[in-house]
Amino acid sequence: MSGCRLMRAIRVSEFGAPSVLRLCSDVTVPQPGHRQVLIRVHACGVNPVETYIRAGTYARKPPLPYTPGTDVAGVVETVGEGVTAVKAGDRVFTTATESGGYAEYTVAADECVHKLPDALHFSQGAAIGIPYFTAYRALVHKARAKAGETVLIHGASGGVGVAACQLSRALGLKVLGTAGTPEGMKLVLNNGAHLAFNHREEGYTDQIMEAAEA
Repeated sequence: MSGCRLMRAIRVSEFGAPSVLRLCSDVTVPQPGHRQVLIRVHACGVNPVETYIRAGTYARKPPLPYTPGTDVAGVVETVGEGVTAVKAGDRVFTTATESGGYAEYTVAADECVHKLPDALHFSQGAAIGIPYFTAYRALVHKARAKAGETVLIHGASGGVGVAACQLSRALGLKVLGTAGTPEGMKLVLNNGAHLAFNHREEGYTDQIMEAAEA
């Protein structure tokens, strides 16, 4: 029976250091329920909040044992009742999972599953969820950014920062970004910022104000 298939998955049975992550090969492949999608995972992102949860220092603690991971990219294996947006064989990425993404298969709610464009490979798809949706929410839903405006992205060399730079440039904004190293500043410029500033340098805020008024 398909419901008895086994897979490999990372399991956490106690909160603590990275050593609590255990690779298990006898985990049952989850089955999709109503409005759920079963995905064969090709790549999985690792988000900082997942490390906080694993350490037990985050406000939310899942019941033990559990499999971490929210951002995955892969191919739809099967879909549950009521799913119409994706079908078996589709390349997809997720913004959340129900059963955990550090596994060969994961189940996700259909509202958290999105088609992965052909131009992106799976490892890129696994990096979209949290960073890009966070950046989009900040820029579009909250700030209501419009073409021609100026945006300052502090810490622009991080995951959300890079996403914000790319999205801001695509939206037609004047993009100012900060980073703490020369390499970080180069990364910011390569990902859409018009100007980059070192936030570890004294007086960098004055430089930003001048650039914003220019």
